[in-house]
Amino acid sequence: MTSLKAFHAPDLFKINPVNLDVLTENYNIAFYLSYLAQWPTLFFSTMNANNDITGYMMGKTEGTGNQWHGHVTCLSVAADYRRIGLARILVDNLERRSEDPYNAYFIDLFVRASNLLAINMYKDFGYSVYRRVVDYYSGEPGEPSEDAFDMRKPLKRDVKRESVRENGEDFRVSPDEVYL
Repeated sequence: MTSLKAFHAPDLFKINPVNLDVLTENYNIAFYLSYLAQWPTLFFSTMNANNDITGYMMGKTEGTGNQWHGHVTCLSVAADYRRIGLARILVDNLERRSEDPYNAYFIDLFVRASNLLAINMYKDFGYSVYRRVVDYYSGEPGEPSEDAFDMRKPLKRDVKRESVRENGEDFRVSPDEVYL
């Protein structure tokens, strides 16, 4: 049995098994706590029957006007709990919470262009590539940077679907153009 619950500060000491993945971004404690303080309703986890955290979502809202949106900062599911629908539960919950009470136009996220498993998962969830952000992820010393895909899914408020475009993989921008 899996349950969805609000994330609390002591949960930070329970997420290491979930974060043991080369594609999961790890942040310092202050970063997690700032999200928890600013967007507590957009930070939640899944737990198993033993109250172990099996996955979590860290989200936020940002933007202005028709760019007001929910953002997936981090979605991670423990290796033993993948491919059973937990990611969908977490993403669906962020989408619902971004619509009510935040009234967002869309949800967006950034994913490494090489992370085909995640890209295909998000496409299955209804997301599409809006643009390619060139050199978004810096490489380790001596290694090249990597592009990100800005993937989006329109919400009910985006009636005209202005937050998505066709062939977004071919629409290249620099990281400085992302936050204009």
